[in-house]
Amino acid sequence: MSIIDSEHWKKKRKYRKDITDDFVEYAIKNSNELKDKYWEDALNAICRIPPSGRILKVIYRKEKSKIKIITAFWLD
Repeated sequence: MSIIDSEHWKKKRKYRKDITDDFVEYAIKNSNELKDKYWEDALNAICRIPPSGRILKVIYRKEKSKIKIITAFWLD
């Protein structure tokens, strides 16, 4: 799985340093593909990240063999 960062995620990454690529990849692999409420072509991944137990939400798009991260944030 190849992960690409969107321009929005590159800007938000400065403020969310505790969300690493490993966490994002773990959430995408261990979550069901949920359709986004607002964008037709975007998918959501919601997953509890061990060992902290925090819930991470990742919004992404599938582009051929790559995954483009739109944004990610903690729900709790």
